[in-house]
Amino acid sequence: MPELSLLLPIKDHQSERRLFVGRVIFTSIGATLLLGFVVARLVQLQVFDHELFFEKSQGNRIRIEAVPPIRGLVFDRNGRVIAENLPAYQLELIPEQIEDIADTLNRLAAIDLIEFDDIPRLTELSRSSQQFKPLTLRFRLTDKEIANFAIQRPRFPGVDFQPRLVRHYPDGELFAHAVGYVGAISTADLQRLDTARYAGTSHTGKTGVENSYESDLHGDAGYRHVITNARGRQVPADTRELVDSLPADRVPGPGSNIYLSLDLDLQKVAFAALAGRRGAIVALDPWNGEILALVSTPSFDPNLFAVGMTRAQYAALRDNIDRPLFNRAVSGTYPPGSTIKPMLSLAALETGATNLTRKTVCIGYFRLPNDEHRYRDWKPEGHGAVDLHDAIEQSCDVYFYELSIKLGIDNMHDYLTRFGLGSATGLDVRGEGAGLVPSREWKRKNFSNRDDQRWYHGETVIASIGQGFMLATPLQLAAAVGTLATRGIRYRPHLVAAIEDPLTGIREWIQPERLDDVEISNDFYWQNVLDAMHDVMQGPRGTARAVGTGAPYKMAGKSGTSQIVSIAQDAQYDEDALAERLRDHALFIAFAPFDNPRIAVAVIVENGRSGSGVAAPIAKAVMDAYLGYGDNAIR
Repeated sequence: MPELSLLLPIKDHQSERRLFVGRVIFTSIGATLLLGFVVARLVQLQVFDHELFFEKSQGNRIRIEAVPPIRGLVFDRNGRVIAENLPAYQLELIPEQIEDIADTLNRLAAIDLIEFDDIPRLTELSRSSQQFKPLTLRFRLTDKEIANFAIQRPRFPGVDFQPRLVRHYPDGELFAHAVGYVGAISTADLQRLDTARYAGTSHTGKTGVENSYESDLHGDAGYRHVITNARGRQVPADTRELVDSLPADRVPGPGSNIYLSLDLDLQKVAFAALAGRRGAIVALDPWNGEILALVSTPSFDPNLFAVGMTRAQYAALRDNIDRPLFNRAVSGTYPPGSTIKPMLSLAALETGATNLTRKTVCIGYFRLPNDEHRYRDWKPEGHGAVDLHDAIEQSCDVYFYELSIKLGIDNMHDYLTRFGLGSATGLDVRGEGAGLVPSREWKRKNFSNRDDQRWYHGETVIASIGQGFMLATPLQLAAAVGTLATRGIRYRPHLVAAIEDPLTGIREWIQPERLDDVEISNDFYWQNVLDAMHDVMQGPRGTARAVGTGAPYKMAGKSGTSQIVSIAQDAQYDEDALAERLRDHALFIAFAPFDNPRIAVAVIVENGRSGSGVAAPIAKAVMDAYLGYGDNAIR
């Protein structure tokens, strides 16, 4: 056995050689194939697909930045600026350049450059936005704030101030409700706005003309190409070796300029006339619907919204009991009181519910048959025997109480709506209130209880003096008195007179929109009612004769006083004993000159007590100014 083991080979060199050679060949073939694939891929990328990937690499290196357009300007009817754009410095922060954003914001608040209350919101914005893009902390810095920050700038890496254009309203609160204001774009705004068109834009119109004509005022965004590094940051100018090869930039298209029908001087007169009161004035041209003045008081400074206000400032406006943010002229609805009497008179004459000679004896109150309830006249002792002319001139409630029963609520509804009451006028600015002219059908549809759905005669009685369910906006009343002035010819009220292309200067004028006329079969009816309105202001017994007598021109008007609290049947109505905010509203509608009307006015003074004593002088002051009389004459 030992001899046999010595004869067996310890290692098979030939087998190992064959195995080694096989592995070398296999490895060589695999390496050759892999190298061939790599070379082929390199040839494809570098030769065949060179242009494609060169463009892609350039795309990664070149970033397109939006350039916001310049917002269009707003002018009054005479070309005076109402809304403009002014250069201002904004405080901006670049998140990627700051290690501790919360600490930076707290230190900025400590030196009064931002509010502590805004820190949570700004922190969240810094997290959700692209880190290399600047985040605006303040939209307008004062010279003092700029100087204060400039001294301390080394303490705030990543924070700086940059020049920007900011919306500015030179007349402040004067046009706040008509022109409106712009504010920072919100999440809700982003859902309705074209993101491409608004790229780079920080503000949008929120109310008034700024909102309703946003598409015209905004313009079209442009863009520019910038070279960036792999982290998305812009390359410094001295390393831009590809500047000459950049695609062409697109210049933003500026927004259109808007010309309003408002008159700056008349607006000032109207605003001053309402100073210190809660109320509204609307004045318009009855022959084309152009609004000449639109005032709601108290007002507010729209510049606060344009530059960004603190939470405390906004809370002060929002929670103000006088509601300065509320547009009373367009959105406010009030019982119109006796201002509807001229319109009801025409309805009664046209339907035969009364005539020009019929008289009623006013003893200070009216009672329905088989009803002990007394519907009181504003004059406790009564007006005596009055006809339709007298009833309008002296605003006799009892005459209209009786007239309403013969006329009926549905006829009242029919004719008052013909004058535009009870529905929005279609003003070219959003936010208009609808008002309400009740009818039997309206009550059936709006009350669920069957007893409440019935229409009662007593409701017709109080509707005849503009009380009960009836509501109207100052704008509607201005349009209605304009229709009286033109004897039935109606135009849709509008604020915008023209839209101008800022590049060519070409203006597109807004044409007046004619509405359905109020047709009255007998012109003598118009004459009698309008004569009575003239005597309201310049007749011997007119309720507003103290205002109109002695004026250098003829005018017509109608006072209204709307009660806002109920008084018990046997209680003595003592307004002096009521809290100020529970007193009657004062209303007045008017037009002038009487024979050739050029202006129609509606005035509401909340809790003003007397239409003829408080609202009428305001209406006359506006008419005086527009027609060129008195110290405030504008022509």
